[in-house]
Amino acid sequence: MIKKELVDSLFTEFGEPDITGLSIREVGKLVSQIEEQSGVEFIHMEMGIPGLPASAIAIAAEKEALDKGLATQYPHIEGIPFAKTEIARFAKLFINLDVTPLNCIPTVGGMQGSFAALLAAARTNPEKPYTLFIDPGFPVNKSQLQIIGVPFKHFDILNFRGEKLKEKLESFLAEENVCSICYSSPNNPSWISLTERELQIIGELTTKYDVIVVEDLAYFGMDFRQHYGQPGIAPFQPSVSRYTDNYILLLSASKIFSYAGQRIGMMIISEKLRTRHYPNLKNYFSNDILGHFISYGVLYVTTAGTSHTAQYALAAMLKAVNDGEIDFITGLHAYGEKAKIMKALFLKYGFYIVYNDEDRPLADGFYFTIAFPGMTSGELMKEFLYYGISAISLAITGSENPNGLRACVSFVRMNQMDVLEERLTQFKLAH
Repeated sequence: MIKKELVDSLFTEFGEPDITGLSIREVGKLVSQIEEQSGVEFIHMEMGIPGLPASAIAIAAEKEALDKGLATQYPHIEGIPFAKTEIARFAKLFINLDVTPLNCIPTVGGMQGSFAALLAAARTNPEKPYTLFIDPGFPVNKSQLQIIGVPFKHFDILNFRGEKLKEKLESFLAEENVCSICYSSPNNPSWISLTERELQIIGELTTKYDVIVVEDLAYFGMDFRQHYGQPGIAPFQPSVSRYTDNYILLLSASKIFSYAGQRIGMMIISEKLRTRHYPNLKNYFSNDILGHFISYGVLYVTTAGTSHTAQYALAAMLKAVNDGEIDFITGLHAYGEKAKIMKALFLKYGFYIVYNDEDRPLADGFYFTIAFPGMTSGELMKEFLYYGISAISLAITGSENPNGLRACVSFVRMNQMDVLEERLTQFKLAH
């Protein structure tokens, strides 16, 4: 057990009285300082960083692009043709979604994609200023809107699964002041996956109330209860795009291809939205077509395009997957194997899972949520630090549950499972 005085003194330096107020990166910094000064290696569950080797195909393609001299050339703002073509093929083969390369835009990670999509949606109609988040969710998305002064609303989906979701969503949309809905599925942090019926409800309501839905598929195919890794063969990745034309999909190479360091992602925008005129956009840009505004009004003025060589890496990965040369899903199963062991350990020592899928057991994947009877999230988060375990509070994800933490499995090694059990044993004996 790490000395309480050391942990408390290092935490005090952050000037934040409530530990649940620390951002994910701040938690990472605090844990790093505790490790350095205590000499104790942590069980790291705080950071959602890929823990698998990067794609060799991507690395080779990026090296080749550099050797060709592409580092000296500006990429096209809307993406290079090679990448756009393979994104469109991927959408068809793995989502069963018919789009053209014109609808596909490489972005600087899913982060830039969400920023561009949410900002663009917020400028479409001055009478609809609000973004609606289906929480819990990735806290940085709200930070993006706060920086640009866009208001948002949110609700915790915990008690509104299935048909209950329709009534809850409509209570917000009926006010006619919501421009977009944003969520992730599989979900960060809870790892719940929306059912086809729930996606249908969202899709139909976005059409009814003329709202843009921004669907974050950063963990594409990682609901391992189904295998979504065979090109052109069902089952396909569940998506709201089956039920509405008002969609913008966000995908990322960070998790599915373990290529986080090169900041490369994908945006797929429906043909209806890409070509739609929104007169209010003229107040911010010279053109009122949404697709043009996203590319030249947002992406251009933030990064002037996406790294040329990273686009080649992405395109090469996608081509190998699209051609059936590699099964990218099977390679990700290591996350599920670790989650299964870790969840069993936490349950064994008196913890419980906060968020579950109602229709079936929660999938084993990148994240899960835990709580301990009688302890708030802040108390548990702080207490874990004394035992060399780190996680983040659900409070910063929009969860209304006061007792939960998010656990990420990616940085926990298989050879640390015995250490985790030993520390949980000590924790249980003390509580």
